[in-house]
Amino acid sequence: MNTNTKIPTDEAVISMSRIYEAPREVVWAATTEAKHVAQWWGGPGVTNPVCEMDLRPGGSWHHVMRFPDGTELRMEFVFIEVEKPRTLSWRNASKGNLHDAHPSAVITVTLNDLGERTAWEMVARFESIEDRDAAVAFGFNKPIEASSDRLVKYLETFKE
Repeated sequence: MNTNTKIPTDEAVISMSRIYEAPREVVWAATTEAKHVAQWWGGPGVTNPVCEMDLRPGGSWHHVMRFPDGTELRMEFVFIEVEKPRTLSWRNASKGNLHDAHPSAVITVTLNDLGERTAWEMVARFESIEDRDAAVAFGFNKPIEASSDRLVKYLETFKE
């Protein structure tokens, strides 16, 4: 199953969902532990030379993505809510080159337990529909969809 993306016309949100073929505890670990996130974050060919996560409300997430052409993208986030193993939310921090040009959003990820599978839902809440539309215009959902595909493959390594 691919990632299902919804962009309603009347709300300043982008929502995405997917079913992962792994138990919720495994998906939680793969999406909240830096050593795992660094293995799948970003699209094809992207590496993550820096991924540091202080997983607590008010904690920071510092991330550097390196693209195949050598370009690096720095990202800084602040965790808002951490409710293991179900809910994680964060917002953009004020530093990092990603945030200089793109609208700010609060991202909330919810993991619902389906036994040996997990329902993943991500909701990005923007300050306005205009900000949401700007995020869509620069392709907000595309790298998340690509990362989600990489996560599917990475979760298979937990079965080995």
